[in-house]
Amino acid sequence: MIYLKISFTYLYCLKSLLKKFFNKAYQVQSDPILRSWLIGRLLGRWQGEPAYTAHHPSYLSDLLPLSPEIPTKQFFCLQTDTPKFELHLKLPCESIVLRPGDENKLFTLHFRDIETKLALHRFAWLSEFGKDVPNDWVAAIWQAWVKKYSTVDNSWAWHPYTVAERAVNILSFIERNGLPGSREKTLSILTAHAPAIANKLEYFGDHHTSNHLANNGRGLYLLGLTLGLKQTTNIGGRILIEEAKRIFHSSGILREGSSHYHVLLARNFEEVANAAQKHNRKEASSLRSTANKARNAAKLMILPGGLPLIGDISPDLSPNLLLKQLGLIKTNHHPSTKELHLFKGAGWYRKDIGPFSALWHTAPEGWSQMPGHGHQDTGSFELHYSDEPIFVDPGRGHYGDTGEAAFYRSASVHNTLIIDGADPYPPNKPYYCDKFRRLYGGPNPLVELSDNSLELIHSGYERFTGVNSINRIWTFNSNCMSIIDTVHGQGKHKIGRILVTPLRIERDCNNVILNGTNNVYRLISDSKPTITAFPIWKSYGSSYLGNIIIFSSEESLPWTGKLRLERIQ
Repeated sequence: MIYLKISFTYLYCLKSLLKKFFNKAYQVQSDPILRSWLIGRLLGRWQGEPAYTAHHPSYLSDLLPLSPEIPTKQFFCLQTDTPKFELHLKLPCESIVLRPGDENKLFTLHFRDIETKLALHRFAWLSEFGKDVPNDWVAAIWQAWVKKYSTVDNSWAWHPYTVAERAVNILSFIERNGLPGSREKTLSILTAHAPAIANKLEYFGDHHTSNHLANNGRGLYLLGLTLGLKQTTNIGGRILIEEAKRIFHSSGILREGSSHYHVLLARNFEEVANAAQKHNRKEASSLRSTANKARNAAKLMILPGGLPLIGDISPDLSPNLLLKQLGLIKTNHHPSTKELHLFKGAGWYRKDIGPFSALWHTAPEGWSQMPGHGHQDTGSFELHYSDEPIFVDPGRGHYGDTGEAAFYRSASVHNTLIIDGADPYPPNKPYYCDKFRRLYGGPNPLVELSDNSLELIHSGYERFTGVNSINRIWTFNSNCMSIIDTVHGQGKHKIGRILVTPLRIERDCNNVILNGTNNVYRLISDSKPTITAFPIWKSYGSSYLGNIIIFSSEESLPWTGKLRLERIQ
């Protein structure tokens, strides 16, 4: 029996290794830029990654490992009966109806998306109830979780990001309502959350460390402050201070190229800044400065018709609920020239001219930010007329590197121009050096703003024979906007211009009529469009049906084309 168990374990590991090997082999075979880097690396042409110790950022050398600590704060126990009514549990991608007693089988359910399961373990669903939290159900679900998962292990339930999220969500509940289980057991498990995070910090060198490490710090900091764990608090505070410098531009904009993640991190830093101020911590001033900058940057991103969901959408909290928590549901704030200048180097640009408001994102180096989500949105934009979105970024409804998840990262679903069906820049890798990126992506994109226009020039397609640079110029008047595209080079190439709209549309020869709630617009083009119904994501796993408009033709370079949008009634 033991032999069989070992054999099955060996086969499972072998299968996993083979899968990783074939995935890597496919990546190398399908990505000529990656092959060039690998060959150059073997020849010593490109530098390797700096050495690092996984899970152990150097700035924590004097604080790790985390020593055992005992909570010093006192809490009262929640007094509640067992649930007597149904509970509607809203999770990413799925909603569940629980009847009394169902809490015992809740954590055995199978979900199509791993993020649904993780949200359950993170107790992220508590935020959906606001102040109307069903105390009886929270106590029942917590006790069911404790019965099954109270021992720290290597399962998804104890992944450091999940541990941090669960700690924050449960502690927030406890501070308002009391302990949802026995005092001794609950405090023991919550205390165990600290080393579960600290021993597996999501640090993998500067090239591979995402915003998850900052969230590890948030979990440790709030755990430490709430339970009275001194060393845990110090570790969390140090991570937050250091990671803020790394994951945000100096202007306060998150580097990862996602508007939703930016607002989420703005909320997180505001949360820890409030806690630091409440406990009179030395980090309070620095954390408040980061939170304020991030909040101001969030205001830049929110157009009159709402927050454009550029880049990935986090499953942690729906965009609308997140904005509500920050008091940013609706804003008519039009940034000043001085404000916009502060954000220029971060790759985000905005114009408000008459009834038009537009937001662009172009990664400062052209290549999508690494670590990041890899959206190919160079030359893409979102456009609102008053409070009505006309052209939108479709976001992404699920994580993944294949199928639909990969498709929604590609330029093929962004409001941009593509050549020969390819993305503007090659797929980025965190280990590529700057010299290599410049060789295969040309100089950094150039963006110029004037009173009524924005011009973007990029050389991402220089890797294609005969293609030089791309110019896109958006010009605005009181009731119209035009886009003039120029592709410099020689030879014949297939050129595609893409627009995604939530509006109902009709054909009018080469033109398109877009029917809004209060306005009707005409999109005038120089070629015949293809129009297809198209899902647009409004939160992780939740979409509505819009349309994608594609103008595609084979052209001889150099080539210039024009699109014009006008309000007709």
